[in-house]
Amino acid sequence: MAIECLSSGIPSLDEAVQGLRLGDNVVWQVDDLSDYLHFVTPFAEHALAVGCRLVYVRFAPHPPVLAPRPGLETVEVDPSEGFDAFSAKVHRIIEERGRGVFYVFDNLSSLVEEWATDEQLANFFQVTCPFLFELDTVTYFALLRGRHKNSAIARIRDTTQLLLEVYHAKDAMYVHPLKVWDRYSPRMFLPHLVTPTAWVPVFQSGEAATVLSTARREPLGAQSGLIAPWDSVYRQLVEYCEQVPAVDESAPEVAALRQELCRMMIGNHPEFNRLADRYLTVSDLFDVRSRMIGSGRIGGKAAGMILARRILLRERGDVDFAQVLEPHDSFYIGSDVFFTFLVNNNLFRLRLKLSSNARTTAAEFEEVEQRFLAGTFPTRTMEQFREMLDYFGQAPIIVRSSSLLEDSFGNAFAGKYRSEYCPNQGDPDQRLAAFLRAVKLVYASALNPDALSYRRKRGLGDRDEQMAILVQRVSGMPYGHFFFPSLAGVAFSRNLYAWNERIDPRRGLIRLVFGLGTRAVDRVGGDYPRMIAVSHPTLRPEVGARVVKYSQHNVDVLDLSANALVTRPLPDVLSLPDYPHLHLYASVLNGGHTYDTVGTLVEAAPAGLVLTFNKLIAQTDFVKVIGEILAILERVYGGPVDTEFTASVTSGNHVRVNLLQCRPMVVPGAAAAEDVPEALPPERVLFRTDRLMSGGVVRGIRHIVHVDPPRYAAAGLDTKRALGRLVGRINSHPRLAEGEVLLMGPGRWGSSNIELGVNVGYADIDHAAVLVELAYEEAGHVPEVSYGTHFFQDLVEDQVIYMAVYPNDPAAQFNAAFFARAVNLLPELLPEAAAYAPLVRVIDVAAAAGGALACVVANGETRQAICYLG
Repeated sequence: MAIECLSSGIPSLDEAVQGLRLGDNVVWQVDDLSDYLHFVTPFAEHALAVGCRLVYVRFAPHPPVLAPRPGLETVEVDPSEGFDAFSAKVHRIIEERGRGVFYVFDNLSSLVEEWATDEQLANFFQVTCPFLFELDTVTYFALLRGRHKNSAIARIRDTTQLLLEVYHAKDAMYVHPLKVWDRYSPRMFLPHLVTPTAWVPVFQSGEAATVLSTARREPLGAQSGLIAPWDSVYRQLVEYCEQVPAVDESAPEVAALRQELCRMMIGNHPEFNRLADRYLTVSDLFDVRSRMIGSGRIGGKAAGMILARRILLRERGDVDFAQVLEPHDSFYIGSDVFFTFLVNNNLFRLRLKLSSNARTTAAEFEEVEQRFLAGTFPTRTMEQFREMLDYFGQAPIIVRSSSLLEDSFGNAFAGKYRSEYCPNQGDPDQRLAAFLRAVKLVYASALNPDALSYRRKRGLGDRDEQMAILVQRVSGMPYGHFFFPSLAGVAFSRNLYAWNERIDPRRGLIRLVFGLGTRAVDRVGGDYPRMIAVSHPTLRPEVGARVVKYSQHNVDVLDLSANALVTRPLPDVLSLPDYPHLHLYASVLNGGHTYDTVGTLVEAAPAGLVLTFNKLIAQTDFVKVIGEILAILERVYGGPVDTEFTASVTSGNHVRVNLLQCRPMVVPGAAAAEDVPEALPPERVLFRTDRLMSGGVVRGIRHIVHVDPPRYAAAGLDTKRALGRLVGRINSHPRLAEGEVLLMGPGRWGSSNIELGVNVGYADIDHAAVLVELAYEEAGHVPEVSYGTHFFQDLVEDQVIYMAVYPNDPAAQFNAAFFARAVNLLPELLPEAAAYAPLVRVIDVAAAAGGALACVVANGETRQAICYLG
């Protein structure tokens, strides 16, 4: 490229800064857009005149800084989609155009109006500027002078190659270079008077003092003219509230400011906005802001929790929730902290790369986690972390993901991002180190394969995904060296698993455990929560001796002495005497059956107890309270809801509830009601079942992936551990995109216990339209009613038909001959996995059935389903 291409188009400017260089980012701090035009126009004209490629990145509401002209490429990008999406699109623009391109950007200050904070503006510049530098571009930017926080300008100054300030004094324009990287002259950093013929450095002390004192009325950054809404809107609202004794929230000015502050903290989802405008007061928003670390949004999980609590306190019903709800003192780590962490630790471009990749392996993600764990936070953020931990002292806390898209309408992200318990024991430095590790792991989980797959499948790959964090006090009390709540679980306002025709699905269902609620939402082997139908709480799915088998045997607790989350058998947890209200939670085992205690004394040894919660249901208002919560929230939300809670019993057998989470609940569509064909030739039937979890119809099933249960049972542990990843590789193979996929295998898909089923994650099975759990009880593979787990919620959201099939049951009409004779495609698809062919079969249905494809019809009302060739 000729050296003339590196001219600014203004000879005096070239002389002042010793010319432009490849890689230069040039930031102009101006009072008015017209000042920016003064420098942009000659830069663009010169670049085009000497044959350089010039791109104008247009995103601001102000008039264009460059009019259309031959050779100019204008690219429009919408900043209203959010920092994440905007930055990704700008990066793609730069990457696609390659090296040596000249760029002109609109006024960057306009981004603050969209993103609310100067922090995000600095983040954008800090990730974009180095990329432009690497590609040998020359780029012009503008900023409004004196309108941004010093901390943001400092980050921009540290990143850019040239920073020049433009101001007016005594009817004259001055340009003051503040930074010129890798260049120096004795006159370079003086103010320069701009005249038609030359730029004149201001040497004389009196003249310099006059010019600068006029141009910089706040030289030490008092910053009264900040434009970031995060600061200005909050300041206006505080000032208004201080001026009047009682704030009228219906007043137009207050309502407008409250709404704007709410949008900045919660987001722009129409349904959330509807609820927030109705239920959140100025005081509520001030309370959130006062407990917020950093700036930005608090995310869907935090917003859902706050809104649900306010709804219950405002709406009238049979329960006085002012007496029932435990207070909460949660903290919020704003989404800007996440992006600043990515930018400062060179992780933002890694995130862009992984988000666009088709598949991230478990090994690759482990490396990503290590990079996140090596990251650091700014000094001010660390100070706020310490202040928060000082507040909690040594009380256990949980660090929970609360992304912008999480727990929103239509996208639950159930279990996709991490939550990390911090028992919070040790000296302040130890507690801080554990907390920082938890935060970084939550941040890294934004890139875990399941989360990325979930986003892509729902068309959210390019959506703004801001990761905030909700820090909550862990509910419960110490018992020995353990800490845990008496009751925890999830509750749904609709019961999709009504195991008896007397149950009213519209009243909801509770999935209840003793101890921490992780056992209520994770699919664990050999352990079962108590399933409570709100309409008929004493009606169990199990009867007789099966109650013992299908009960909770292990408890998740925080071990304060080990400073860790642990799982312990129930007798170990209850090794000390006199656990409060134990008679409400446990029944006595005698002769293989359970019996409720008489009175409040539990005389049996812990090993002879079974968690049934029978007397909790019969003698307290627990079910009434949870049922009222579900009914009110569904009515106000305008649709079914899914909640998470902990609870305790007080004197008088009254229940207090800590509502931890509330989100819209996805329910299957009406397609589940189609009749199941009966009169089919046996050779066309692949299997039938009456153990259906979700209904629907799937036609055109081209491939069946079949994991053989007896061979799986006989396989070694290493083989079983590897099988989940192998299923994931099959799932992502391009051949399986040809038609629908049916996945069938032993016991429990997604179980954490590989003896009971294949341990797969969401990304390993996200192409399956039908999921079948095969039950050979002699092999120890028994499907589990997993309704309410994160695993089940994924299937419901994806409208996957989910069922259990018992091949040895004659009524199942299991066509073992078809599966045995069909050609196995596994060695062809994945030659390196050919050794697994006896265990895993990939069947091309059309090839095995003379061109026919498989069809599944599952009736959600009758719980009947069939898979047949046709």
